[in-house]
Amino acid sequence: MKESDKKIKQITQAAVIAAIYVILTFVANALGLASGVIQVRISEALTILPYFTPAAIPGLFVGCVLANILTGCLPLDVVFGSLATLLGAFWTYYLRKLNLPDSKARWLAPLPPIVANTLIVPFVLAFVYQFEGSIAYFMLTVGAGEVISCGVFGAILFGAFRKYDRIF
Repeated sequence: MKESDKKIKQITQAAVIAAIYVILTFVANALGLASGVIQVRISEALTILPYFTPAAIPGLFVGCVLANILTGCLPLDVVFGSLATLLGAFWTYYLRKLNLPDSKARWLAPLPPIVANTLIVPFVLAFVYQFEGSIAYFMLTVGAGEVISCGVFGAILFGAFRKYDRIF
């Protein structure tokens, strides 16, 4: 495959991932789960994708930026929430270089986005939205939502992709 074809394929894959992230965030938003103190974004299950393809890194970042803008997040939330997703995506991508057995990778791949969002998003909730509660409380609530979204749904998605050994 030519280098230009490879680039086009990667951009297309990133765009598909971004679009799916936005759609899944809209679904969560319609159910009242995409924002606030307790967040269970179904779209965060996709954060395991960098383990399978580097195209997921820009795809998740752009998807998160667009989803945050389109669901009415404040500008600093768009920036810092999306950066949390980007950091988690990079860390997940680097996990694959450890050549872990699937049984371990399935549970470790969701950890970077869980950690990144649990450490960053609570400060957004406290300082940007000025919700009532402490940073520790927000870490607990955001972390719980991320464990459900990334840890549970992401692990299920990981298993499905490993079963078929491809995502595209």
